[in-house]
Amino acid sequence: MAIPLVYHPAYSAPLPSSHRFPMAKFKMLFVALSELGLAESKQIHTPLPVPRRWLETVHLRPYHEAFARGTLDRQAQRRIGLPATTPLVQRTWLAVGGTLLTARLALEHGVACHLAGGTHHAFPDYGSGFCIFNDIAVSARVLLEEGRLERLMIVDLDVHQGDATALIFADDPRVFTFSAHSASNFPSRKQSSDCDLPFEDGVEDQAYGAAIGEALPSLLDRFKPELVLYNAGVDPHRDDRLGRLCLSDLGLLQRDHLVFDACLRRQIPVASVIGGGYDALDPLVKRHALVFRAATDQARLHGL
Repeated sequence: MAIPLVYHPAYSAPLPSSHRFPMAKFKMLFVALSELGLAESKQIHTPLPVPRRWLETVHLRPYHEAFARGTLDRQAQRRIGLPATTPLVQRTWLAVGGTLLTARLALEHGVACHLAGGTHHAFPDYGSGFCIFNDIAVSARVLLEEGRLERLMIVDLDVHQGDATALIFADDPRVFTFSAHSASNFPSRKQSSDCDLPFEDGVEDQAYGAAIGEALPSLLDRFKPELVLYNAGVDPHRDDRLGRLCLSDLGLLQRDHLVFDACLRRQIPVASVIGGGYDALDPLVKRHALVFRAATDQARLHGL
């Protein structure tokens, strides 16, 4: 069976042509996956905006209302790095709803993938580093508060530490946070995940894959999550403008295969988000497509 994919055309909100955030990548990724035969119409699920009561399981009302109304102060806007236009506000609420829908679909089907998400620098009362609301944290909180789960794990392999996610769940034993990231990269002030795996600059495929392959299976066996939320950021790539690691396309693909295989062989559902990536759009989209290839291959291998 084809794995469920979550996407909305509004994900690519317009930005000034000079802006360094690659907002067009979401639409281009959908087109690329369709051309590769990895995104047929029957696979696509369209999200709704996250309801306010669910958003407020993580984010404080004064913050999200100020963002939506365009009344954040200049410093708060600069920390986020994105303009609070009406289309961007709409796509932000949609993307959080999309990750939650992806998580629900993964619980039902074993694997599901979101063509957005991974905004792990968004704290309860402020945004940072192109992240406005923390989609993974909201999704985790909602599922836990609904009683759908008792334990889940967040596996964050973006090149930047999942700092806000770590802080949000620092005192919540139901959520295990695992972040493997560049030690020297943003954010300069790191938080404490349940397991942090910091890499020195320039780490390549073999050393990176060996470290993830050693850490992840033992963490899964120890914590026994009922769901994994996987941030498959591609900014560990050697050509990424904001990354400091040296993975190749093959290294990223092997990483994604490793994560899905480690989870599915333990019968743990996996919901993936695409996370960060900063390069020219064409090679960037090809990198983001890798996690969908890995998810499709591993779902087939594990009989899903």
